[in-house]
Amino acid sequence: MALASTDQVLRSTHQWLKPLVHVLLSCGITWRDFAELSKSTYVEVATDNFGKRGRPTNVSRTAILTGLVRRDVRKQRDILTKAPNTLPGYVTKASLVLSAWHLNPNFLDKRGRPAILRMSGKGKTFNALIEQAGGSDVRPSTLLKELISAGAVRVRSDGRLQALQRDYIPHAMDEQLIRLWGTVVADVATTYVHNLTRTAKADRRLERSAVNDRMPVGAAPAFAQMVQKEAQGFLERIDKWLTAHETRPGNNPTGSQPIRLGVGLYQIQD
Repeated sequence: MALASTDQVLRSTHQWLKPLVHVLLSCGITWRDFAELSKSTYVEVATDNFGKRGRPTNVSRTAILTGLVRRDVRKQRDILTKAPNTLPGYVTKASLVLSAWHLNPNFLDKRGRPAILRMSGKGKTFNALIEQAGGSDVRPSTLLKELISAGAVRVRSDGRLQALQRDYIPHAMDEQLIRLWGTVVADVATTYVHNLTRTAKADRRLERSAVNDRMPVGAAPAFAQMVQKEAQGFLERIDKWLTAHETRPGNNPTGSQPIRLGVGLYQIQD
């Protein structure tokens, strides 16, 4: 068996990272947010999964594995201990501008609402708002186009600008779908981690696909319908089996802790 090189691992990572970054950008997540999350996750995984004899990995070994200095390892461990589900975020220029527009008294009307602004000139203007929000390194016209595209700002008939929402979200996404996305990606990745790192005694987990890269574009709609029909029938049979064998109160012969079992299907189309 040929061993994968570091370059091959990074190129494969780049391949699955692109759709991930697509979602992050669509939700207004910056590279700084992702970098902080990545740093903490490196420390978390190195600590929990790479220790000796079942013990957590010590600070020095964690530093060697992750490439961080020991001071940063301790800092990230402290963050994970105190607030495991929250990380300090980096605010985008668009978010800073919207925040200032809603909170800075210089850009509020008499009722305390975001004022209607001219693009430039004296007094309350969009250009002045950007400067006070710390976004002077971004072209006002570019930032305005982005805010309009996100539905956060509109240009009135008189040419002045009106804030429509408090938060900058480039592409609003359903909360439940985002949670499902995280679960599905994690499930697929966990299966691959098991298969890549399993011992000779451990069973390989199912991972199969049916793909053909010589299909005409016109076949996509019919394929989608066929997949929906076949997949639904298959998943219903799986669900029936799982329900018939699930642990119920008073029906757990081994007394062991229940585990999560299932199978997922997804359509492939590039």
